[in-house]
Amino acid sequence: MISPDLHTGMVLAGILGLLIGSFLNVVIYRLPKMLERQWAKDYQEWAGTTEATSDAFNLLTPSSHCPSCATPVRWHQNIPVISYLFLRGRCGNCRASISSKYPLVELATAGLFALCVARWGWTSAAALWCVFSAALLALAMIDWETTLLPDVIVLPLLWIGLVAADLHWTQTSLPDALWGAIGGYLSLWSVYWAFKLATGKEGMGFGDFKLLACLGAWFGWQMLIPLILLSSVVGTLVGLALTWRRELREGGYMPFGPFLAGAGFLCLAIGPSYVLTSLGL
Repeated sequence: MISPDLHTGMVLAGILGLLIGSFLNVVIYRLPKMLERQWAKDYQEWAGTTEATSDAFNLLTPSSHCPSCATPVRWHQNIPVISYLFLRGRCGNCRASISSKYPLVELATAGLFALCVARWGWTSAAALWCVFSAALLALAMIDWETTLLPDVIVLPLLWIGLVAADLHWTQTSLPDALWGAIGGYLSLWSVYWAFKLATGKEGMGFGDFKLLACLGAWFGWQMLIPLILLSSVVGTLVGLALTWRRELREGGYMPFGPFLAGAGFLCLAIGPSYVLTSLGL
């Protein structure tokens, strides 16, 4: 039975998760575009070409606006979930449809934050796992939409996992976290090169290596096999479903990052020890 104090903490964490989820939507949409602009700028500098400087574009500028009519989103139209329901999923000005992805990301973040408080209480450990959850959710969504796993999120999360293990902020010891990071990277790196040598094609991106290394740093090397098994099974089932519905992307590929992230969320929700026991490991 949940105590009243813990219940209050979960509610507060959920409200904070809604607010953070709203910001994650900005990150998910803008960060890939920011990277593309930076890559274009780097190429222009390398090629010795110059172009007119475009308007500032980052996580804060320009302010939120409708992509269809460019009307700025007012504060009362930007309340997580509530504004989407009040506007019935449409722009308040031009009535263009707004993707349901936005409230779903906000609700998912709220649920993950409440879960962290339910497991660890209103503690620094819960705050740490909230950071992990928010970053992993952003990575999963960005990878699904763009097949990118930005280093600017993956690498800090990897280092946070290692530092947290060293400071005993997680249940993973530093040796387990370190070998989890090393084993996670090398395992998918080996699969990548074996597949490429056998077929001449690239089966996954380098971001997948780094993401599994990140998960290994947080959960330990013991969880690498379960993480790969769970993500592969779910990925296969989703791929078959998309093939049956003829919704698979051109080329028949799917990003692997969202399924690795899903396996990470499962370990977060039920605990690594229960996952290992369930799989007989």
